[in-house]
Amino acid sequence: MYYNMFPEIEPYNTFRFKVSDIHELYIEECGNPKGQPVLFLHGGPGAGLSAKHRRFFDPKHYRIILFDQRGSGQSSPHAELKENTTWDLVSDIEKIREHLEISKWLVFGGSWGSTLALAYAETHPKSVTGLVLRGIFLCRKEEIDWFYQFGAHHVFSDFWEDYVSVIPESERNDMLSAYYKRLTSKNETERLKAAVAWSKWEGSTAKLIPNKETITQFSTDHMALSLARIEAHYFINGCWWRTDNQLIEDVYKIRHIPAVIVHGRYDMVCPYKNAWDLHKAWPEARLETIDVAGHAVDEPGIIDALIRATESFKNLS
Repeated sequence: MYYNMFPEIEPYNTFRFKVSDIHELYIEECGNPKGQPVLFLHGGPGAGLSAKHRRFFDPKHYRIILFDQRGSGQSSPHAELKENTTWDLVSDIEKIREHLEISKWLVFGGSWGSTLALAYAETHPKSVTGLVLRGIFLCRKEEIDWFYQFGAHHVFSDFWEDYVSVIPESERNDMLSAYYKRLTSKNETERLKAAVAWSKWEGSTAKLIPNKETITQFSTDHMALSLARIEAHYFINGCWWRTDNQLIEDVYKIRHIPAVIVHGRYDMVCPYKNAWDLHKAWPEARLETIDVAGHAVDEPGIIDALIRATESFKNLS
């Protein structure tokens, strides 16, 4: 059987949740209010939610919880960098779980969502029944360098031209720092120009076959500003890890938790090596390699593997 997404659904509950003096999160619940709880973690950081994110779970079975992370989507303030770190988000997840009176939940995350899911599970393993991880990103220097400095441009040389065009040649030896300077500039025009170029590069490379709709979505001002600013903020700070390889080093804390890792063979945003490194450290986790896929969550082989995973985790406790 080959799975497609479940039909479109609307939330049965939405609310705003204050998690700090500055930040207020947008949260929604879908599916079965009395069902098995599952948490969806979106990518970026800074990308925000999409209606399609609700559709990886059987709505008759799952109580589906989704939220826009700090500074993202409908959360406020938009694109805010203050009080916005990996560990703030980990704390937010636990606050949401406690607020909703959920004892344990299945955690589902892709791209940056996989990073956050791992960080959360390694911090709060007793709160997690299982993990579904897609497009593994471990926020290591080699991964940042590959996509933003040297590597992915060998495959997407045409799109790379637009990405580097925003930065003077004299600063291109450190693209992350050059972009971060512009994305945190007091000049609104400069911030937005850099944000759109940064985000468009990600959208252009997300799929095995570049897709105009995806590129357009990533190029919208609202999404581009939060995605680019928050990503650059996280990456220039190394996601606040104690070591570059923290998520791998701490995987021993979660090896008892059932997990599925789904990764596209030709993922140019988060190379397949990331998933392989994680799987080597965590052989109990099932690795599903999708040979005809890039990075995006909505490629057919990725969809199929993710829904097979959520179906297999029904009634996990």
